Formats: sequence, C-alpha cells, structure tokens
Amino acid sequence: MTKGENIKSFDWVYYVLGLFFGGLTGAVISGSFGWTILSAILGFIFGAIFLGSIVKGRKY
Repeated sequence: MTKGENIKSFDWVYYVLGLFFGGLTGAVISGSFGWTILSAILGFIFGAIFLGSIVKGRKY
C-alpha cells in the first residue's frame, strides 16, 4: 500500500455538516417539512462546493 492509501478520508464530514445545518436552518426559518428538505439538499450541495473548491488539495 502507498502512503496515500493509509490516510483516512474525512470528506464525508463536510457533506454531513452541510446536510444537517442546511436542514436545521430551513426548519428554523420556515417551519415546514418541505422547505426543511429543500434546504438540507442545498446545504449538501454547498458542502460539496466547499469541499471541491476551497478545501481541495489541503492536507489534514
């Protein structure tokens, strides 16, 4: 195994945080289930954008 394979990837943390806090924000602002789901999906997308553009190439 190479050294890169031994390092654990924590990319999933950004997706989970985006999903959770997006849904939480939607629930607090609107209070309806539909907007909560929509904002959770948007939070997931922003987490992916953050991971792909800002954090890309950084070492832990």
